[in-house]
Amino acid sequence: MSSQVNLAIIGSGPSAIYLLKHILDEGGLLKECLSGISIFEKSQLTGMGMPYSPLTTDRFNLANISSEELPELPVSLVDWLHTLDPADLQALGMEDEEISADKIYPRLVLGQYLHSQYQILLSRLGELGIKVREYPGCEVRDLQDDPPGGKVTLVTAHGESHDFEKVIIATGHHWTEQDRPETGYYASPWPITKLIPEEGCHYNFAIGTLGASLSAFDVISSLAHRQGRFIREAGKLRFEPAPETEEFKIVMHAMHGWLPHLQFDQEEPLRDIYRHVSREELLGLINEAGFLRLEEYFDKVCRPALIKAFTKDGMTEMVRKLEDREFALADFVETMNDKHDYSNAFEGMRHEMVEARKSVLGHKPIHWKEVIDDLMYTLNFHAGLMPAEDHLVLRSLVMPFLMSVIAAMPLESGEILLALYDAGKVGIVSGKASVAEEADEEGATTLSIEDEEGRETRVSYRIFVECGGQKPLDLSDYPFPNLVDRGVARKARASFADPSSGPEQAEDKKEHLFHEDGEALYHLGGVDVDGSYRLVGSEGQGNPRLCDVAFPHISGVRPYSYGLQCCSDTAAIMIQAWVQELGGEGSPSDDPQEVTRIYEEI
Repeated sequence: MSSQVNLAIIGSGPSAIYLLKHILDEGGLLKECLSGISIFEKSQLTGMGMPYSPLTTDRFNLANISSEELPELPVSLVDWLHTLDPADLQALGMEDEEISADKIYPRLVLGQYLHSQYQILLSRLGELGIKVREYPGCEVRDLQDDPPGGKVTLVTAHGESHDFEKVIIATGHHWTEQDRPETGYYASPWPITKLIPEEGCHYNFAIGTLGASLSAFDVISSLAHRQGRFIREAGKLRFEPAPETEEFKIVMHAMHGWLPHLQFDQEEPLRDIYRHVSREELLGLINEAGFLRLEEYFDKVCRPALIKAFTKDGMTEMVRKLEDREFALADFVETMNDKHDYSNAFEGMRHEMVEARKSVLGHKPIHWKEVIDDLMYTLNFHAGLMPAEDHLVLRSLVMPFLMSVIAAMPLESGEILLALYDAGKVGIVSGKASVAEEADEEGATTLSIEDEEGRETRVSYRIFVECGGQKPLDLSDYPFPNLVDRGVARKARASFADPSSGPEQAEDKKEHLFHEDGEALYHLGGVDVDGSYRLVGSEGQGNPRLCDVAFPHISGVRPYSYGLQCCSDTAAIMIQAWVQELGGEGSPSDDPQEVTRIYEEI
């Protein structure tokens, strides 16, 4: 690496913001070698990120994260809100709102806060002598790696080229499938304005969503607030539909018919990679073949942590089950799913609202949910050690359960959902749902639903929105084709612990199986990165010039790499690896013994 590094960051959302924060933290060293930072953002608005931008979200969409859960930035969210004058608060719809660390605010509020911190970071980096240049409204179309020249050429949509010694890809969400508005099909809810009717118009028909996620609720909230009004009477929220909306209803299609768990209080709102297990203990679980087995992780790390948590929560039945060593991971998931599996999901939410209120308003933590989040966070940074067989189990069995628990719905959102249910304006249908390629006779989107017995039904919607969340990209969809064509980027992969029988477990996912150098491998989705997020190419080595932290690109090897805290920790890992390299210690290899020392330090 040259003594002077010109750095490019593609994207200016939360990942980029935390990158700037950690660069500033190490500014004493980095200012000696950083000749400048260039930030390329395809949107005209910088320093916010898609989920929090007024170009994509809506005033009725909540951020689902409180101030106390935000990783450190120059000014805390609460302190920043206290600096705003009444006119600014009114513009954010917060003129009558109480400001507190445990309150959850609209996404637009968080977007303005993140932008303010972005501006502070740019200013402080400039004061330190690190010049930052912004390129708003500038989409990067491709990257060309030049190893002999020690540089990467960045090509913009305007046809311009820029050379850098180091490029960090932090582009955030990316949906490859296109909307089909002529049939009412939308591949994602964003920007949500595309779904909102014109002022004074109403939707007097049923609308469908694929998924009962927090994104689905964003759709529900944005549309419902324009199809009527919410009134609070005697402490209870009620929905009053507007005239001529008799047929308006939103139907969520979810495999198991579950709604998300509700918000809960936490003892430790910020996650810690090694909270429940030390680095040495975790590495000690790696077997002779070099794998961290999921069942071993559950038995040695999760089981004792969960026993302590359930004991604190007074759930003695779960303590007894977990103390039985025959009670395995699948048993745990099935047992906890059963506790959340109601014949009527909305009445189940109404029942759970009582516990959630006691937890949040009374500041009484629900320890087992918090610990589950901790344990998944730990596994995320070590998921590359798991064999393909365990990745299959993680995705099919564990992740659906975890996302129901971790993606906790704010109490306010739960109230809105129940008010709509009581008014007959929202429903949920279980079963495996898939969208037909062709529209029905009336030009509407057709959905095929298969129940547990294999029976199929079909239903059509004039508006249907995919809300299943961001999935890892296929390599063919990677937005920088030159890197793929030249082998600079390769498929994220996992080896099978048992090469003779392991691939049989992936028979229903044959499109993910491939062979390389005679070895059967499983494509996890997205591209391969090493432990410090350097892009791994066809030769299997981390690229010192190219890093990628975009969730759609790396969620194959980092399945829980979303959320603002993960943005911060990921940025910290990358910057600490760079500092280590600049300090003469060499680039951290993908050897767990080496790279996890950085995890421990942050």
